[in-house]
Amino acid sequence: MSGAADSIIDLYERHAHHFDRDRGRFLQEKAWLDRFLAHVQPGGKILDIGCGMGEPIARYSIDAGIRVVGIDSSPSMIGLCRARFPAAEWLVGDMRELELDRRFDGLLAWDSFFHLKPDDQRRMFPRFARHANPGAALMFTSGTSEGERIGSYRGEPLYHASLDTAEYEQLLSRNGFTVENHVQNDPDCGEHTVWLATR
Repeated sequence: MSGAADSIIDLYERHAHHFDRDRGRFLQEKAWLDRFLAHVQPGGKILDIGCGMGEPIARYSIDAGIRVVGIDSSPSMIGLCRARFPAAEWLVGDMRELELDRRFDGLLAWDSFFHLKPDDQRRMFPRFARHANPGAALMFTSGTSEGERIGSYRGEPLYHASLDTAEYEQLLSRNGFTVENHVQNDPDCGEHTVWLATR
């Protein structure tokens, strides 16, 4: 499985324009984004970690008057973000090395964080904490139980991993976050398992 995990960045870069076409613009995440943005003051700044090409999630946040900083490992996807939303800030980078030396009012890692290996996920929580203002919201998606899975995108293996629920709760608490909402396999959001916490 490590080969599939190590190829994630390359896969998304090679298929950036395919992904842009394949990713629907229908915002099934709207209810969760509204819960997340309710914790962000008008005009606040969020960090979209694994932002992809910025649609539809970053667009929704920008249209809501939120300042967005997006980071993604794919230069091609960041190029699409810069073309579409030139007033926002877009960075090419690996979330595992996230060190921006600034704090945000919200941190979002939707359908991105779960591509990391389990140990890399564990190491992300101190990074989340270092980038979060007091009261900041953190929202991410995960699996429902500990393990690794291989999906498929355009005929290529697509790696996913998850810790178990108790460990996510411990990691959040240990790094100063309080769980506000957690739903497994949300039927109103494409069966996503979602965590929303505040610092």
